[in-house]
Amino acid sequence: MVDCGVSFNEPLKNDDLHTAEVVCADPRFITQQKERLAGIVITHAHEDHVGALPFLWKRFKCPVYTTAFTAEVLHRKLQQVGLAGQVPVIVVKENESKQIGAFHVTWLALTHSVPEPFAITIHTPAGKVFHTGDWKIDNHPIIGNGFSPQRFQALANDNVLAMVCDSTNALRSGHSESETACYDALLATIAPEKGRVVVGCFSSNVARLVSLGRVAKETGRYMALIGRSLINMVGAAKATGYWPDDLPLIDASHLGYLPKEEVLAVVTGSQGEPRATLNRLAADSCFDLTVEADDLVIFSAMMIPGNEKAIMGLVAQFKGRNIRTLQQQDTDLPIHVSGHPCRDELAQLYSLVRPKFAVPVHGEPEHLRGNAEVAKLSQVPSQLVGQNGDLYQFAPQVCIRRQLVKTGRIALAR
Repeated sequence: MVDCGVSFNEPLKNDDLHTAEVVCADPRFITQQKERLAGIVITHAHEDHVGALPFLWKRFKCPVYTTAFTAEVLHRKLQQVGLAGQVPVIVVKENESKQIGAFHVTWLALTHSVPEPFAITIHTPAGKVFHTGDWKIDNHPIIGNGFSPQRFQALANDNVLAMVCDSTNALRSGHSESETACYDALLATIAPEKGRVVVGCFSSNVARLVSLGRVAKETGRYMALIGRSLINMVGAAKATGYWPDDLPLIDASHLGYLPKEEVLAVVTGSQGEPRATLNRLAADSCFDLTVEADDLVIFSAMMIPGNEKAIMGLVAQFKGRNIRTLQQQDTDLPIHVSGHPCRDELAQLYSLVRPKFAVPVHGEPEHLRGNAEVAKLSQVPSQLVGQNGDLYQFAPQVCIRRQLVKTGRIALAR
Protein backbone atom coordinates (compact mmCIF):
# COMPACT_ATOMS: atom_id res chain seq x y z
CA MET A 1 0.00 0.00 0.00
CA VAL A 2 1.37 3.42 -0.96
CA ASP A 3 0.39 6.34 1.34
CA CYS A 4 -2.50 6.78 3.75
CA GLY A 5 -3.70 10.37 3.90
CA VAL A 6 -6.54 12.64 4.94
CA SER A 7 -8.46 15.53 3.43
CA PHE A 8 -10.39 18.24 5.21
CA ASN A 9 -13.96 19.55 5.32
CA GLU A 10 -15.31 17.14 2.73
CA PRO A 11 -18.67 15.36 2.44
CA LEU A 12 -18.71 11.69 3.35
CA LYS A 13 -20.80 10.99 0.25
CA ASN A 14 -20.71 12.72 -3.11
CA ASP A 15 -24.28 13.97 -2.72
CA ASP A 16 -24.05 14.71 1.01
CA LEU A 17 -24.24 18.37 2.04
CA HIS A 18 -22.90 17.59 5.52
CA THR A 19 -19.12 17.63 5.73
CA ALA A 20 -16.71 16.16 8.25
CA GLU A 21 -13.68 18.12 9.44
CA VAL A 22 -11.19 15.32 8.72
CA VAL A 23 -11.93 12.46 6.32
CA CYS A 24 -10.06 9.63 4.65
CA ALA A 25 -10.78 6.96 2.09
CA ASP A 26 -12.74 4.00 3.46
CA PRO A 27 -10.04 1.31 3.92
CA ARG A 28 -12.48 -1.62 3.84
CA PHE A 29 -11.15 -3.08 0.56
CA ILE A 30 -7.74 -3.53 2.20
CA THR A 31 -8.80 -4.44 5.74
CA GLN A 32 -11.01 -7.24 4.42
CA GLN A 33 -7.85 -8.91 3.09
CA LYS A 34 -5.24 -7.47 5.44
CA GLU A 35 -3.45 -10.82 5.64
CA ARG A 36 -2.22 -10.01 2.10
CA LEU A 37 -0.92 -6.57 3.12
CA ALA A 38 2.86 -6.90 3.39
CA GLY A 39 3.59 -3.27 4.26
CA ILE A 40 2.74 0.40 3.83
CA VAL A 41 5.12 2.82 2.09
CA ILE A 42 4.75 6.54 2.87
CA THR A 43 6.28 8.68 0.13
CA HIS A 44 6.43 11.99 2.05
CA ALA A 45 5.10 13.88 5.07
CA HIS A 46 2.13 15.82 3.67
CA GLU A 47 -1.17 15.26 5.47
CA ASP A 48 -2.85 13.88 2.36
CA HIS A 49 -0.24 11.11 2.28
CA VAL A 50 0.42 10.29 5.95
CA GLY A 51 -2.33 11.91 8.04
CA ALA A 52 -4.71 8.94 8.30
CA LEU A 53 -2.14 6.30 9.20
CA PRO A 54 -2.15 6.88 12.99
CA PHE A 55 -5.95 6.46 13.02
CA LEU A 56 -6.08 3.44 10.71
CA TRP A 57 -2.95 1.47 11.59
CA LYS A 58 -4.75 -0.80 14.08
CA ARG A 59 -6.86 -1.99 11.13
CA PHE A 60 -3.75 -2.87 9.10
CA LYS A 61 -1.13 -3.89 11.70
CA CYS A 62 1.77 -4.15 9.27
CA PRO A 63 5.23 -2.54 8.96
CA VAL A 64 5.53 1.03 7.67
CA TYR A 65 8.43 2.08 5.44
CA THR A 66 9.50 5.69 4.99
CA THR A 67 12.44 8.09 5.22
CA ALA A 68 13.85 9.81 8.31
CA PHE A 69 11.96 13.12 8.15
CA THR A 70 8.60 11.50 7.43
CA ALA A 71 9.28 8.95 10.17
CA GLU A 72 9.89 11.78 12.64
CA VAL A 73 6.60 13.43 11.66
CA LEU A 74 4.81 10.08 11.89
CA HIS A 75 6.25 9.26 15.33
CA ARG A 76 4.86 12.56 16.65
CA LYS A 77 1.43 11.75 15.24
CA LEU A 78 1.50 8.24 16.67
CA GLN A 79 2.34 9.62 20.10
CA GLN A 80 -0.71 11.88 19.97
CA VAL A 81 -3.03 8.89 19.48
CA GLY A 82 -1.37 6.64 22.07
CA LEU A 83 0.57 4.42 19.64
CA ALA A 84 4.09 5.49 20.55
CA GLY A 85 6.47 2.55 20.18
CA GLN A 86 3.78 0.20 18.88
CA VAL A 87 4.09 0.70 15.12
CA PRO A 88 7.09 -0.86 13.33
CA VAL A 89 8.47 2.07 11.29
CA ILE A 90 11.40 1.09 9.07
CA VAL A 91 13.53 4.07 8.00
CA VAL A 92 15.00 3.91 4.48
CA LYS A 93 17.45 6.09 2.55
CA GLU A 94 17.77 7.28 -1.02
CA ASN A 95 18.52 4.45 -3.48
CA GLU A 96 17.94 1.88 -0.75
CA SER A 97 15.85 -1.20 -1.57
CA LYS A 98 13.63 -3.34 0.64
CA GLN A 99 11.86 -6.63 0.05
CA ILE A 100 8.27 -6.15 1.22
CA GLY A 101 6.45 -9.43 0.74
CA ALA A 102 6.43 -10.19 -2.99
CA PHE A 103 7.54 -6.64 -3.82
CA HIS A 104 11.07 -5.30 -4.19
CA VAL A 105 10.88 -1.57 -3.53
CA THR A 106 13.54 1.09 -4.24
CA TRP A 107 13.41 4.76 -3.16
CA LEU A 108 14.38 7.56 -5.60
CA ALA A 109 14.72 11.18 -4.42
CA LEU A 110 12.98 13.96 -6.33
CA THR A 111 11.80 17.51 -5.51
CA HIS A 112 8.59 18.73 -3.86
CA SER A 113 7.69 21.21 -1.09
CA VAL A 114 8.59 19.05 1.92
CA PRO A 115 11.89 17.41 2.97
CA GLU A 116 12.65 13.96 1.57
CA PRO A 117 9.98 13.49 -1.09
CA PHE A 118 10.53 10.12 -2.75
CA ALA A 119 9.33 8.23 -5.76
CA ILE A 120 9.46 4.45 -5.61
CA THR A 121 9.99 1.64 -8.06
CA ILE A 122 8.07 -1.51 -7.23
CA HIS A 123 9.35 -4.73 -8.77
CA THR A 124 6.44 -7.18 -9.00
CA PRO A 125 6.02 -10.59 -10.63
CA ALA A 126 3.90 -8.82 -13.29
CA GLY A 127 6.55 -6.17 -14.08
CA LYS A 128 8.05 -2.97 -12.70
CA VAL A 129 5.80 -0.12 -11.52
CA PHE A 130 7.20 3.38 -11.04
CA HIS A 131 5.17 5.49 -8.58
CA THR A 132 6.05 9.20 -8.56
CA GLY A 133 4.35 10.27 -5.33
CA ASP A 134 4.06 14.08 -5.32
CA TRP A 135 6.78 15.87 -7.24
CA LYS A 136 7.90 18.75 -9.43
CA ILE A 137 11.09 19.60 -11.31
CA ASP A 138 12.82 22.20 -9.13
CA ASN A 139 16.42 22.91 -10.07
CA HIS A 140 16.83 25.38 -7.20
CA PRO A 141 14.93 24.07 -4.17
CA ILE A 142 15.25 25.68 -0.76
CA ILE A 143 15.81 22.28 0.90
CA GLY A 144 17.75 19.38 -0.58
CA ASN A 145 19.31 18.89 -4.00
CA GLY A 146 17.89 19.95 -7.33
CA PHE A 147 16.02 17.55 -9.57
CA SER A 148 18.33 14.94 -11.10
CA PRO A 149 17.13 13.71 -14.52
CA GLN A 150 19.86 11.04 -14.63
CA ARG A 151 18.19 9.05 -11.83
CA PHE A 152 15.03 8.70 -13.87
CA GLN A 153 16.63 8.36 -17.28
CA ALA A 154 18.20 5.15 -16.00
CA LEU A 155 14.69 3.73 -15.62
CA ALA A 156 14.22 3.88 -19.41
CA ASN A 157 16.62 0.93 -19.66
CA ASP A 158 14.79 -0.90 -16.89
CA ASN A 159 11.64 -1.79 -18.82
CA VAL A 160 9.08 0.07 -16.67
CA LEU A 161 5.65 -1.44 -17.20
CA ALA A 162 3.53 1.31 -15.62
CA MET A 163 4.17 4.82 -14.34
CA VAL A 164 1.71 5.97 -11.65
CA CYS A 165 1.92 9.75 -11.86
CA ASP A 166 0.76 12.89 -10.02
CA SER A 167 -1.86 14.79 -12.09
CA THR A 168 -2.51 17.81 -9.84
CA ASN A 169 -1.31 20.44 -12.35
CA ALA A 170 -1.89 18.48 -15.56
CA LEU A 171 -4.15 21.22 -16.93
CA ARG A 172 -1.51 23.93 -16.48
CA SER A 173 0.83 24.63 -19.36
CA GLY A 174 4.52 25.34 -18.95
CA HIS A 175 6.68 24.67 -15.90
CA SER A 176 6.08 25.24 -12.19
CA GLU A 177 8.18 27.93 -10.52
CA SER A 178 10.96 27.16 -8.06
CA GLU A 179 10.70 27.57 -4.28
CA THR A 180 13.66 29.95 -4.64
CA ALA A 181 11.51 32.21 -6.84
CA CYS A 182 8.91 32.20 -4.06
CA TYR A 183 11.54 33.19 -1.51
CA ASP A 184 12.59 36.11 -3.72
CA ALA A 185 8.95 37.19 -4.08
CA LEU A 186 8.25 37.04 -0.35
CA LEU A 187 11.41 39.03 0.38
CA ALA A 188 10.43 41.71 -2.16
CA THR A 189 6.93 41.87 -0.69
CA ILE A 190 7.84 42.00 3.00
CA ALA A 191 10.99 44.17 2.87
CA PRO A 192 9.21 47.54 2.36
CA GLU A 193 6.47 46.90 4.94
CA LYS A 194 6.28 49.17 8.02
CA GLY A 195 3.69 47.24 10.00
CA ARG A 196 3.14 43.70 11.20
CA VAL A 197 3.29 40.95 8.58
CA VAL A 198 1.33 37.73 8.99
CA VAL A 199 1.84 34.83 6.54
CA GLY A 200 -0.62 31.96 6.25
CA CYS A 201 0.79 28.81 4.68
CA PHE A 202 0.62 25.03 4.84
CA SER A 203 2.39 23.77 7.95
CA SER A 204 4.03 20.89 6.05
CA ASN A 205 5.76 23.20 3.56
CA VAL A 206 9.06 23.30 5.42
CA ALA A 207 10.83 24.93 2.46
CA ARG A 208 8.40 27.87 2.69
CA LEU A 209 8.99 28.14 6.42
CA VAL A 210 12.76 28.21 5.88
CA SER A 211 12.28 30.91 3.22
CA LEU A 212 10.25 33.00 5.66
CA GLY A 213 12.92 32.51 8.33
CA ARG A 214 15.47 33.91 5.89
CA VAL A 215 13.16 36.79 5.00
CA ALA A 216 12.77 37.63 8.70
CA LYS A 217 16.53 37.65 9.18
CA GLU A 218 17.13 39.87 6.14
CA THR A 219 14.39 42.37 7.01
CA GLY A 220 15.15 42.78 10.72
CA ARG A 221 12.03 40.99 11.91
CA TYR A 222 11.48 38.30 14.52
CA MET A 223 9.62 35.23 13.31
CA ALA A 224 7.19 33.25 15.43
CA LEU A 225 4.92 30.33 14.63
CA ILE A 226 1.29 30.26 15.76
CA GLY A 227 -0.42 26.91 15.36
CA ARG A 228 0.34 23.45 16.77
CA SER A 229 0.90 21.85 13.35
CA LEU A 230 3.50 24.48 12.43
CA ILE A 231 5.39 24.00 15.70
CA ASN A 232 5.33 20.22 15.28
CA MET A 233 6.60 20.39 11.71
CA VAL A 234 9.49 22.72 12.54
CA GLY A 235 10.31 20.48 15.50
CA ALA A 236 10.56 17.53 13.11
CA ALA A 237 12.74 19.60 10.75
CA LYS A 238 15.08 20.53 13.60
CA ALA A 239 15.28 16.92 14.80
CA THR A 240 16.33 15.70 11.35
CA GLY A 241 18.70 18.56 10.46
CA TYR A 242 16.49 20.42 7.98
CA TRP A 243 16.12 23.64 9.97
CA PRO A 244 19.14 25.98 9.57
CA ASP A 245 20.88 26.76 12.86
CA ASP A 246 21.16 30.46 11.94
CA LEU A 247 17.38 30.99 11.67
CA PRO A 248 16.09 31.63 15.20
CA LEU A 249 12.42 31.56 16.17
CA ILE A 250 10.84 33.43 19.05
CA ASP A 251 7.96 32.30 21.22
CA ALA A 252 4.63 33.61 19.92
CA SER A 253 3.85 35.08 23.36
CA HIS A 254 6.66 37.62 22.82
CA LEU A 255 5.16 39.13 19.65
CA GLY A 256 2.99 41.60 21.56
CA TYR A 257 6.06 43.23 23.10
CA LEU A 258 7.76 44.00 19.78
CA PRO A 259 7.48 47.13 17.64
CA LYS A 260 5.08 46.31 14.81
CA GLU A 261 7.78 46.68 12.13
CA GLU A 262 9.72 43.81 13.76
CA VAL A 263 6.89 41.25 13.69
CA LEU A 264 6.65 38.34 11.25
CA ALA A 265 4.08 35.75 12.32
CA VAL A 266 3.59 32.53 10.38
CA VAL A 267 0.19 31.02 11.06
CA THR A 268 -2.18 28.19 10.21
CA GLY A 269 -5.54 28.63 8.51
CA SER A 270 -4.75 29.61 4.91
CA GLN A 271 -7.79 27.62 3.73
CA GLY A 272 -10.23 29.46 6.00
CA GLU A 273 -10.41 26.65 8.58
CA PRO A 274 -12.77 27.90 11.30
CA ARG A 275 -10.61 26.97 14.31
CA ALA A 276 -7.22 27.93 12.87
CA THR A 277 -5.12 30.98 13.74
CA LEU A 278 -6.00 33.17 10.73
CA ASN A 279 -9.69 32.99 11.62
CA ARG A 280 -8.93 33.96 15.21
CA LEU A 281 -6.77 36.86 14.00
CA ALA A 282 -9.56 38.05 11.72
CA ALA A 283 -12.01 37.92 14.64
CA ASP A 284 -9.49 39.67 16.93
CA SER A 285 -9.52 36.70 19.31
CA CYS A 286 -5.95 35.41 18.98
CA PHE A 287 -4.26 35.24 22.38
CA ASP A 288 -0.70 35.83 21.16
CA LEU A 289 -1.12 38.51 18.49
CA THR A 290 -3.37 41.38 17.48
CA VAL A 291 -3.31 42.82 13.97
CA GLU A 292 -4.37 46.38 13.27
CA ALA A 293 -5.20 48.68 10.37
CA ASP A 294 -2.52 48.69 7.63
CA ASP A 295 -0.85 45.50 8.84
CA LEU A 296 -0.44 42.94 6.03
CA VAL A 297 -1.76 39.37 5.85
CA ILE A 298 -0.20 37.26 3.06
CA PHE A 299 -1.80 34.03 1.84
CA SER A 300 1.22 32.00 0.70
CA ALA A 301 -0.81 28.94 -0.27
CA MET A 302 -3.01 27.79 -3.10
CA MET A 303 -6.77 28.13 -2.78
CA ILE A 304 -7.87 24.50 -2.65
CA PRO A 305 -11.05 23.99 -4.71
CA GLY A 306 -14.05 23.99 -2.41
CA ASN A 307 -12.48 26.41 0.08
CA GLU A 308 -13.12 29.59 -1.92
CA LYS A 309 -16.09 30.75 0.14
CA ALA A 310 -14.32 30.26 3.48
CA ILE A 311 -11.16 32.03 2.30
CA MET A 312 -12.96 34.99 0.77
CA GLY A 313 -15.03 35.34 3.96
CA LEU A 314 -11.79 35.49 5.91
CA VAL A 315 -10.38 38.13 3.55
CA ALA A 316 -13.56 40.20 3.93
CA GLN A 317 -13.20 40.09 7.72
CA PHE A 318 -9.67 41.47 7.54
CA LYS A 319 -10.61 44.16 5.04
CA GLY A 320 -13.53 45.18 7.24
CA ARG A 321 -10.94 46.11 9.88
CA ASN A 322 -8.72 47.90 7.29
CA ILE A 323 -6.12 45.14 7.47
CA ARG A 324 -4.55 44.57 4.07
CA THR A 325 -4.46 41.12 2.50
CA LEU A 326 -2.41 39.75 -0.37
CA GLN A 327 -3.33 36.64 -2.33
CA GLN A 328 -1.61 35.14 -5.36
CA GLN A 329 -4.18 36.63 -7.73
CA ASP A 330 -3.45 40.13 -6.36
CA THR A 331 0.18 40.24 -7.49
CA ASP A 332 2.48 39.25 -10.32
CA LEU A 333 5.06 38.05 -7.80
CA PRO A 334 5.03 34.30 -7.04
CA ILE A 335 4.21 34.58 -3.32
CA HIS A 336 3.11 30.95 -3.60
CA VAL A 337 4.44 28.26 -5.94
CA SER A 338 3.02 24.82 -6.49
CA GLY A 339 4.78 21.64 -5.46
CA HIS A 340 3.33 19.73 -8.41
CA PRO A 341 4.38 19.36 -12.08
CA CYS A 342 2.83 21.32 -14.92
CA ARG A 343 2.53 19.87 -18.42
CA ASP A 344 6.14 20.50 -19.51
CA GLU A 345 7.43 18.69 -16.42
CA LEU A 346 5.07 15.76 -16.97
CA ALA A 347 6.27 15.48 -20.55
CA GLN A 348 9.92 15.55 -19.44
CA LEU A 349 9.49 12.77 -16.87
CA TYR A 350 7.46 10.57 -19.24
CA SER A 351 10.20 11.03 -21.85
CA LEU A 352 12.88 10.09 -19.32
CA VAL A 353 11.19 7.00 -17.89
CA ARG A 354 9.45 5.77 -21.08
CA PRO A 355 6.89 3.46 -19.45
CA LYS A 356 4.61 1.19 -21.45
CA PHE A 357 1.53 2.43 -19.59
CA ALA A 358 0.64 5.74 -17.95
CA VAL A 359 -1.58 5.57 -14.86
CA PRO A 360 -2.60 9.14 -13.89
CA VAL A 361 -3.55 9.64 -10.22
CA HIS A 362 -3.98 12.53 -7.73
CA GLY A 363 -6.61 14.81 -9.22
CA GLU A 364 -10.15 15.21 -10.47
CA PRO A 365 -11.21 13.36 -13.65
CA GLU A 366 -10.24 16.31 -15.87
CA HIS A 367 -6.74 16.32 -14.35
CA LEU A 368 -6.34 12.60 -14.99
CA ARG A 369 -7.42 13.06 -18.61
CA GLY A 370 -4.98 15.98 -18.96
CA ASN A 371 -2.15 13.82 -17.64
CA ALA A 372 -3.06 11.02 -20.06
CA GLU A 373 -3.02 13.51 -22.94
CA VAL A 374 0.52 14.58 -22.03
CA ALA A 375 1.58 10.92 -21.78
CA LYS A 376 0.20 10.22 -25.25
CA LEU A 377 1.99 13.25 -26.70
CA SER A 378 5.15 11.97 -24.98
CA GLN A 379 4.95 8.68 -26.89
CA VAL A 380 3.75 6.55 -23.98
CA PRO A 381 2.05 3.67 -25.85
CA SER A 382 -1.04 3.35 -23.63
CA GLN A 383 -2.84 5.45 -21.02
CA LEU A 384 -5.11 3.96 -18.35
CA VAL A 385 -7.56 6.52 -16.95
CA GLY A 386 -9.88 5.30 -14.23
CA GLN A 387 -11.82 6.56 -11.26
CA ASN A 388 -12.34 5.65 -7.61
CA GLY A 389 -13.46 2.02 -7.41
CA ASP A 390 -11.66 0.86 -10.55
CA LEU A 391 -9.08 -1.92 -10.23
CA TYR A 392 -6.01 -1.73 -12.50
CA GLN A 393 -4.82 -5.14 -13.62
CA PHE A 394 -1.34 -5.66 -15.11
CA ALA A 395 -1.35 -9.45 -15.56
CA PRO A 396 -2.13 -11.74 -17.26
CA GLN A 397 -3.46 -8.93 -19.46
CA VAL A 398 -3.46 -5.18 -18.82
CA CYS A 399 -6.91 -3.69 -18.25
CA ILE A 400 -9.09 -1.64 -15.92
CA ARG A 401 -11.86 -3.57 -14.17
CA ARG A 402 -14.47 -0.88 -13.76
CA GLN A 403 -16.18 -0.25 -10.39
CA LEU A 404 -14.99 -3.52 -8.90
CA VAL A 405 -14.40 -1.99 -5.48
CA LYS A 406 -16.92 -0.13 -3.34
CA THR A 407 -15.40 3.19 -2.28
CA GLY A 408 -16.32 6.03 0.04
CA ARG A 409 -15.05 8.25 2.84
CA ILE A 410 -15.08 7.90 6.60
CA ALA A 411 -14.74 10.60 9.23
CA LEU A 412 -11.78 10.69 11.60
CA ALA A 413 -11.68 12.27 15.06
CA ARG A 414 -8.65 14.43 15.77
